Amino acid sequence: MNATVIAVALSLVSAAAYAAAAVAQARLAGRTDRDAGVLRLLGRGAWWSAVALNAGGALLHVAALKYGPLTLVQPLGALTLVAAVPLGARAAGRRVTRTEWRGTILTLLGLGALLMTAGGAAPHETLSLPEALAVGAGTMAVVAGLSRPGARPGLRHAAASGITSGVASALTQTLTVSVTDHTGPLLSWRLVVVALLVSAFAMSGLLLSQTAYRGGLGAPLAVVTLANPVAAAAIGLALLGERLQGGTTSLFLALLGTVAAVRGVILLSRAQAQTPAAAGPAGDGPEPGAGPPSRVVIASRGPMDLPTLRPEPDRAPVGGP
Repeated sequence: MNATVIAVALSLVSAAAYAAAAVAQARLAGRTDRDAGVLRLLGRGAWWSAVALNAGGALLHVAALKYGPLTLVQPLGALTLVAAVPLGARAAGRRVTRTEWRGTILTLLGLGALLMTAGGAAPHETLSLPEALAVGAGTMAVVAGLSRPGARPGLRHAAASGITSGVASALTQTLTVSVTDHTGPLLSWRLVVVALLVSAFAMSGLLLSQTAYRGGLGAPLAVVTLANPVAAAAIGLALLGERLQGGTTSLFLALLGTVAAVRGVILLSRAQAQTPAAAGPAGDGPEPGAGPPSRVVIASRGPMDLPTLRPEPDRAPVGGP
């Protein structure tokens, strides 16, 4: 079988696995108390199902990179968004809205334009130990700012998730190239540190996406899908000697792609705000100890912010006991 066909097939299955994992995480987030910690998640079978799907998608993605170049495999990874939006709607028992379709298509077109500007040469350069440590420290600082305590779950956590996942992919490339090209000993302090950073950022990306999906799936997943390749490309351009193709034309195409992707995310955000929260499947009640349901009201913070739900305190009727 042709290597390109194998790469495409593996990428499609990988995207489907990532999409199913995103839907599972979103459903779990909707059924879990917002104050529940990581240990509470570790006790849920649905959480481990999502972890298994993400791990399977990652392994399939790595296998696809063995048969096809990054310029082929990475754009196909954006099909996660195309699969997840209808899967999420089906899980919620509703149809995909026109706004969701428009947002999905614009986001994918923007991502495609951005990824088309990347160089197609096979990777050969790797990060040195100081560079890997600098990338790790910088990523931690950015993620800490985006997901600081008290931040409302949503697009900032999604951006942090996409950044950590993209950095993990870039660091994974250093591991893969070092091992397959035999550019150094198979076991060195550099590779051990890089492997630890990959593990930490991969798990952080998973946990951050779980938090981001509490407010819905479409817009957060779009931000994750956009931030991931942007973070990886930034490391490639700054530290790994990669260059954009086409000069000025490439920069113009990248700008158009950014505008289209941002517009797509805004449309998905609006669709998410207008779509009522989906109830869980039959038999899925609130978490034990979550208390009785409260009435909610929409609290808008501005035209660019998603509405949030906050409890409305019960008021005793005038003259009542």
